[in-house]
Amino acid sequence: MVGVCIKYMHENYGGILQAYATVSYLENQNIEYELVRYTRKKTVTEALKDVPRLFNAVWFNSRYEGIQRKLSLKKHPEYAKNNEVRMKAFAGFKKWAFKDFSDEYVGYAALREGGKKYSAVITGSDQLWSPAGLPTNYYNLMFVPDDTLKISIASSFGVKEIPWYQKKRTIQYLNRIEYISMRENRGSEIVKELTDRDVPTILDPVFFLSKNEWLERIPNKREINEPYIFAYFLGATQEYRNAVKKLAHDKGMKVIALRHMDQYVEEDENFGDFAPYDVSPERFLNLLRNAEYVCTDSFHGTAFSILNEKQFVVFNRYAENSSFSKNSRIDTLCMNFGLENRRYKNGMNLSDIVKNNIDYKIVSEKYEVLKQVTDQYLGTVLKEIRKCV
Repeated sequence: MVGVCIKYMHENYGGILQAYATVSYLENQNIEYELVRYTRKKTVTEALKDVPRLFNAVWFNSRYEGIQRKLSLKKHPEYAKNNEVRMKAFAGFKKWAFKDFSDEYVGYAALREGGKKYSAVITGSDQLWSPAGLPTNYYNLMFVPDDTLKISIASSFGVKEIPWYQKKRTIQYLNRIEYISMRENRGSEIVKELTDRDVPTILDPVFFLSKNEWLERIPNKREINEPYIFAYFLGATQEYRNAVKKLAHDKGMKVIALRHMDQYVEEDENFGDFAPYDVSPERFLNLLRNAEYVCTDSFHGTAFSILNEKQFVVFNRYAENSSFSKNSRIDTLCMNFGLENRRYKNGMNLSDIVKNNIDYKIVSEKYEVLKQVTDQYLGTVLKEIRKCV
């Protein structure tokens, strides 16, 4: 039995579809697995482990956004009502997408004991190695016995630098993992700097399934017959919304928007000609698939645009000099696919960016090179897993 430590229960479209792609790939390879369920105990010891997080900008920003979100849900009843509709749509997807679970391990001692049952444990992607999550010792597989095969698939630190006070512990868990692959170029560089190990940069798990395999699992359903722009923003930058509105005016198209994604954004109240909330991950994918243009600051919004050969523009969610920036994910994605010219920079006219269509023949050539590296790594780890089970 293989244990899988990924983030599958949160309400983020890209993140949950990436988790679905990961388990779907394992199913395609006939690997028997279960998602490892872990709940931390609320003890003084566990609370003390979180104290260093107070000095971590990524964690602090995440907590701040979480608090702001809760306050907004109380302050804006209509937003709270619409958010419940969205959460119900996510719940419906989770119910059929994820079925194979471990027992729930409550507390770290139970997790360590439960970890002994697996012949191999996999983790990966979606910024699970963010410095903010280090104290849990879950996604970094520190709970797994030394003699159990440990594998990372397209792991991501989500940041450009590991804080100095976490480097020793980061080195410790990296050295325990027999097979490591990273999702970002910078991630591979960090592993090299800390451990002197050369590890490959591979594709995000959403690319493990081909366009046709995604269509088999989530059939295409077009609900809007006229050309439209699909706007999917996680950040709150008003300038981006204004740029999309201008593009819509220039092209004579409507805007389909997903409002208030990671937080309440006041400007979102008037953003989009159609802004549904009952959007499951399946419907999200189809809204993106059938758009004329996609405008997003999301990594996976960009990844699915590439996978579905869409004309898109990608925006930076974070300021480049931000201490909690996660832009390196999109840096790698655009760089490796030769799509740097689809990046929006302040003050640009979106019509100028989209006037030249993306040549997906060239993109496909770059994809094949990346896929070869990815398949080689996955083939190696699958061979090792099969030796153990």
